[in-house]
Amino acid sequence: MRRGLTSLASAAAACLLLAVPASAAVPSPGASGIGDPYYADAGNGGYDVSHYDLRLKYQPRTDRLEGTATLLATATQDLSRFNLDFLLDVDEVLVNGQKATFARPGGYELEVTPARAVERGGSLTVVVRYSGTPSEKKSGRYGAWLRTPDGALVAGEPTSAPWWYPGNDHPADKATYDISVAVPDGLQAISNGVLASKTSKLGWTRYNWRSTQPQASYLSTLAIGKFDITEGTTASGIPVVNAYSKDLGDNLAPAKASLERTGEVIDWESSLFGPYPFAVAGGFVPNVPGRGAIETQTRPFYAPRLFENGALREVVVHEIAHQWFGNSVSVRNWSDIWLSEGFATYAEWLWSEKEGEGTAQEIADYAYASIPADDPFWQVKPADPGADHVLHGAVYQRGAMALQAMRNQVGDEDFFAVLKQWQQERRHGNASVQDFVRLAERVSGKPLRALFDAWLFTPSKPAPMPRAGGSGGAPSLAKPSRARGQDEAGSQAGVPEPKSWKRIEAAARHCGTITR
Repeated sequence: MRRGLTSLASAAAACLLLAVPASAAVPSPGASGIGDPYYADAGNGGYDVSHYDLRLKYQPRTDRLEGTATLLATATQDLSRFNLDFLLDVDEVLVNGQKATFARPGGYELEVTPARAVERGGSLTVVVRYSGTPSEKKSGRYGAWLRTPDGALVAGEPTSAPWWYPGNDHPADKATYDISVAVPDGLQAISNGVLASKTSKLGWTRYNWRSTQPQASYLSTLAIGKFDITEGTTASGIPVVNAYSKDLGDNLAPAKASLERTGEVIDWESSLFGPYPFAVAGGFVPNVPGRGAIETQTRPFYAPRLFENGALREVVVHEIAHQWFGNSVSVRNWSDIWLSEGFATYAEWLWSEKEGEGTAQEIADYAYASIPADDPFWQVKPADPGADHVLHGAVYQRGAMALQAMRNQVGDEDFFAVLKQWQQERRHGNASVQDFVRLAERVSGKPLRALFDAWLFTPSKPAPMPRAGGSGGAPSLAKPSRARGQDEAGSQAGVPEPKSWKRIEAAARHCGTITR
């Protein structure tokens, strides 16, 4: 009898379990980081943003920024709570039209609890009203918002967005943007994409910028000040808009001599990498200190002092190449940074080859020979440099050497076919280093893992690269030079310095600014 009753009870329990709907999973908080191996707090889990609508007002005199950010997103789990990356003061948060509670657990995390949990696959409309003084905010020792004599600039890699809007701050969550900024009459606001409209009212002028193709948050930018604007098109018809601060002084002419060739660079790089991936192009030079440059999407930022010794077209070649490598095809994690910086550096070497000022092979030989085998430079692995070395010179220079070694191994036809297919298959997406290695092997039909392991993943100086056609041949030892990030280089003579070397070296020293 007891046995029979037990069986009946078990059967009843089973029926009850079957009756519970599958959607009754208990909602849980989204993670405070997206899972990047280098930056645990970068990005957030539990949702995916598709669009940012930013409506901002900025007063340069007081450095006060007021804003309302509307995020359109989708829950990727049953979501009880989620985080946004943000540093400014928050007045109110709404989720799907209802007031949400919020807290600041530390760092730049904004913890949001909706009035109602959101089911996996459900829509999230998040509205954040906020204000603050961006230049006073730091993440650790770093800041990304710079005041200028007549306005401000925000740009930084691998992070800058939390200084001016809340979001999911990691390249893995790309989105489209509408950025609307009101500034006092007489000033301009420069941002990414296309200027959709401009209106003035009661002493304020509002600029509305649109980016309708996916963009990583660190590639968004905003510059406020007084600018001279030039407009043109590439030979293929892509609009090019460049902006120059009105107080660049002697740096203005060489800056224009560099940026005004943007259209030419785009058409040339399109012939190598495939169609330009965005609807508009250009660049801007605000009046800020330093010599940095960053590949902010469709409109790279260049600091004026880059041009204090004259035109530096190599830096334009570098930042425009990023529109393909880093912007359209973005890193999956920050450990994949070689896919961005190594390729943009190699574009400079290809430009030198085109200009007859040194082939990519000659530049690779010179760079390789200039750095002794016991130099710490060779300890950094370009395909896994570590969080403290994301923008280390080895990622740029050794990373470009790896591409020359691959080019020698597979030949020009397959090499450039790989670059174009990479852009075609991964357009507006994300990828890892291993994804590229697999594609290179598939297109070329050759085993390449040993080559990439030596050049990208081994913390020592690789053996001399094989020449085209697979023949060996060590480069001679070079005369003195400096490598990116090094004060002194090898001192043995032998390899002649390419004509373009000093400009390539200058560009490499200043491409990229780390703010985390």
